Amino acid sequence: MHRLLSLALTAAGAVNAEGIAVNQLGYLPGAAKVAAVAAGESTAFRVVEADTGRIVLRGRLGAAARWEPSGQDVRLADFSALKKPGHYRLQVDSQPDSPAFDIAADVYAAVNAAAIKAYYFNRASTPLLSVHASRWARSAGHSDDHVLVHASAVSPGRPEGPVISAPKGWYDAGDYNKYIVNSGITVYTLLAAWEHFPAVFKSQHLNIPESGNGLPDVLNEALWNLEWMLAMQDPADGGVYHKLTNKGFDGVVMPADAKGERYVVQKTTAAALDFAAVMAQASRVFAAFEKQRPGLSQRMLAASRRAWDWAQTHPQDIYKQPPDIRTGAYGDDKLDDEFAWAGVELWIATGDARYRPDLKKLAIGVPGWGDVKGLAWVTLGQHPRALSQNDSVVVKARILELADELVANWRGSAYRVGMLSRDYVWGSNAVVLNQALMLIQAYRLSPKPDTLAAAQALFDHVLGRNPLGQSMVTGFGSKPPLHPHHRPSEADGVEPPVPGFLVGGPNPGQQDKTRCPVPYASAQPALSYLDHFCSYASNEVAINWNAPLVYVSAALQALTPKGH
Repeated sequence: MHRLLSLALTAAGAVNAEGIAVNQLGYLPGAAKVAAVAAGESTAFRVVEADTGRIVLRGRLGAAARWEPSGQDVRLADFSALKKPGHYRLQVDSQPDSPAFDIAADVYAAVNAAAIKAYYFNRASTPLLSVHASRWARSAGHSDDHVLVHASAVSPGRPEGPVISAPKGWYDAGDYNKYIVNSGITVYTLLAAWEHFPAVFKSQHLNIPESGNGLPDVLNEALWNLEWMLAMQDPADGGVYHKLTNKGFDGVVMPADAKGERYVVQKTTAAALDFAAVMAQASRVFAAFEKQRPGLSQRMLAASRRAWDWAQTHPQDIYKQPPDIRTGAYGDDKLDDEFAWAGVELWIATGDARYRPDLKKLAIGVPGWGDVKGLAWVTLGQHPRALSQNDSVVVKARILELADELVANWRGSAYRVGMLSRDYVWGSNAVVLNQALMLIQAYRLSPKPDTLAAAQALFDHVLGRNPLGQSMVTGFGSKPPLHPHHRPSEADGVEPPVPGFLVGGPNPGQQDKTRCPVPYASAQPALSYLDHFCSYASNEVAINWNAPLVYVSAALQALTPKGH
């Protein structure tokens, strides 16, 4: 196997790199194809057949330029002209060959399927049988049919201490807890992938227990979490519990060996609004499957309305971590974006104008769990028939305005990827892919080649076209993560980690460095990554990070012009 990058710490702690960084899976025939080459004396590149060494394309490297997020000089190799399916490498004199990559019409089908099936591997309340889970089979954990109401969650109908049942759902990340706020953006993104690109998923068979039941598997998987979310609504008043959790994080054990008492904790405005938004969206999606799931769509819409009404009467119930709870907070004290998103979803689902936010006052941005206003614009862009002509003009202008900014960052980047140093934060790979998701919204409204090329570059970035030469998806690429911060992958005794998970990615905050037995290679934003179980700050997995991987891989497959 050829070496992609040779990394050596200098006395000053900087990283020297050489090599050729490509998308380690490959490219669709009609896609923009760019590699990044550590700057050296060579000014030319060639693409060769990986098996024979026959040269199929020659080209000139771009001028050397410094990319600030890595502090390195780089040249670009644009080989978009190569459209013929095949198995290739890229070569530059005095550099190691690139990893082998494919050009194929279905090159992203496997990673899309694995990114969805990763949710199956993170299911609570069920065993994973070997017929579905292969070597990663495991016993059931966290039945969650005996959950206590925490003191912070009491209400007249449910005082402290009674037992409720809220099974199913996905473990949120590397831990074994379940959180409504993070489930919101996660399920939304999976359902949006289905709404926008159904042809990608209709014939997909993921080999999960529900496969073949008349629902597409992406919806079967989303429904596992939606059914848990429905159980998190207080039937007495429509409020929604913020999370279902132990009092502290479990140790590094398998789910069946995690025995801590479980609680539902505090009803919050953010949880109610995220719940309302997703249930309204899901009611639209599952209306088409009334035969398979009778009454589900209406049940979801009724639950959405009740959660919305609760939030109107509790507009500032901010999550406050109780003293005896030490698990993830997902705290959010700015709720205008949640109100707008939930309002948009209910407006589109019902046609009732009382839910409609003032679009002229609603900003746009790249979505994340704590800032969901971008999701409102995604839904508005998907449903133009529900909008007035004036609203349609506003929606298109706002989405294209954001895309213009993201494309400008891409054009101005020495690495030809639209990430700035400030974008490398905890979960930076999700920032990468959510930027791509928003570019795709613009491309769907105004199909400009540069918009799609900028999205492709971001996708390439998490699959190996980065200065670490590191694929950021377990089980995929020539250099995938081997030690994600994911309890089952660490505790199961199986050498490869569970496949299909996007890890968090470079994070110069390095919040875990004092707990890690090995150092980060660099403090540079784009290089601040550690493939070690200790690194929850750069190598954890999370359900909300995987969702845009599903969306973007499907979108590129559906939207990229066919090569000739």
